[in-house]
Amino acid sequence: MLCGAFSPAYAFDGNTDGNAGSGGLTPPASLPLPPGTRPVDEAFRSGAQALRSGQTAKGVDALRYAADQGHPAAQWKLGRMYADGDGVKRDDAKAFEYFSRIANLHAEDYPGTPQARFAASAFVALGSYYLVGIPNTAVRRDPARARDMFSYAASYFGDPDAQFRLGKMYLDGVGAQREPRQAARWLILSAQKGQYEAQALLGHLLFRGDDGIPRQGARGLMWLTLARDGAAAPEDKWVVDLYEDAFTEATPDERALALQYLEQWLKTAQR
Repeated sequence: MLCGAFSPAYAFDGNTDGNAGSGGLTPPASLPLPPGTRPVDEAFRSGAQALRSGQTAKGVDALRYAADQGHPAAQWKLGRMYADGDGVKRDDAKAFEYFSRIANLHAEDYPGTPQARFAASAFVALGSYYLVGIPNTAVRRDPARARDMFSYAASYFGDPDAQFRLGKMYLDGVGAQREPRQAARWLILSAQKGQYEAQALLGHLLFRGDDGIPRQGARGLMWLTLARDGAAAPEDKWVVDLYEDAFTEATPDERALALQYLEQWLKTAQR
């Protein structure tokens, strides 16, 4: 059950009606409907297919119809497109609106359902926006609210990205008092699910040690090795840098023990 600001009746965009603007809509013209298929589901399917074939305008129109009818996958896809500027002009305010719709209507969906996956991702996106704010909108920088968003997705949905971001906030002391041990708890949960950024931060934390966390060089190097293997994008250079710094400083015994830990981890992960 949600509490306070996360009540499903509360709209993150300031509108108390999560379905505002959805009335009177009709499916895109010439939309084929296989037997037993809802127009909204077919609109999402045809929209996604149009995007894949390079028909961006047609795809966006179909996705908008589905999104305005409350289709969470369509809302999420449009949110990501506007957030990333993928096929449309980047518009963080529109992205925030689409993610808000999902959070408002699916915050209490049972974890593990398809809708819950989109809801968790929406909460992470909203939290990320609250961390920095959106210029020239009502969305102001609010680290405490960002922490609440991440905390809900991390605890209720068990989302690894939310767990990573929440752990990072506790580690950096953003939106809350700095608590390395609390940070480690969330980073461990995320790292065990394969979130490479969490693996990197956890590995760095263990390799260095911190307030209330004794240094564990070999264990830290193991997590950093896993993180390095998962880092593929140019913006992941910080992960590789953390690994290389730790490997250089590690003793031969720590390197050997880290390899043993890594082999054990991989055996367990393959079961």
